[in-house]
Amino acid sequence: MTSLTTGNARQYGNSQNLAARARLASEYTVSDRPWFPWIASHLPLKAGDKIVDVGCGPAWFWEAVTDAVPRNLDLTLTDLSQGMVDEAMKRCASLPFQSVNGSVADAAALPFEDERFDGVVAMHMLYHLADPAMAVADMFRILKPGGFLAITTNGTNNMRRLYELTTTFGGTPYDPAAAAFGFTHAETLLQERFGNVRCYLHPAHMVVTDPNDVYLALTSFPPGDQAGDDQLSAFKEAIRSAFAEGGGVLNVEKESGLFLAVKD
Repeated sequence: MTSLTTGNARQYGNSQNLAARARLASEYTVSDRPWFPWIASHLPLKAGDKIVDVGCGPAWFWEAVTDAVPRNLDLTLTDLSQGMVDEAMKRCASLPFQSVNGSVADAAALPFEDERFDGVVAMHMLYHLADPAMAVADMFRILKPGGFLAITTNGTNNMRRLYELTTTFGGTPYDPAAAAFGFTHAETLLQERFGNVRCYLHPAHMVVTDPNDVYLALTSFPPGDQAGDDQLSAFKEAIRSAFAEGGGVLNVEKESGLFLAVKD
């Protein structure tokens, strides 16, 4: 199994860094329907389904949508980080699912037999992989005929106004996750493997009111978490100027989507 690199171990040994980014998104996103319930509304879940969440992280999703999905799901939680699996299992243990199992697993070499699951969920994780196509192929392998794969990721315009500020410490002026595995890549991979794909764009934007949350979120991952004092000072000044220009708030467009495919 592929091991965590030193950088990834620092990033995903637990949910601390994810929490800084999640706070920015959850506190300031404006939408008719929050992200997690919106995803759940599109998943073709049925009572008794066997579902695996690949790259489950701390399993915030399942806690948030407990009342929106069938209660007797057979849920398997996997992540490359033991710390994430432990946290996910602890969070989901008391939720009203039929069963909850967890295992450390490489997304490109899942430790499950062929055609085991009714659904595979992979939320905002394929951009971490060196070869997302290998992971999609393995997810296809473990799906039963008629089973679904649900992938979420970002478009290149996602939070561009914020990412432009990170150029002060060598960041890109666009979402690096979308550059690694964005909308076009997701749609192409699913179409090639499954022959079908449905795309849904979450209607949302952000109105950010606290500069410190921007700072904490964008310095929670590379290269911000490795920036020097002078670079961080320049970053703080860029944030201050952006909020001043916006009259004390920062309006930010979002571009996140769900890609859904079904195995014939």
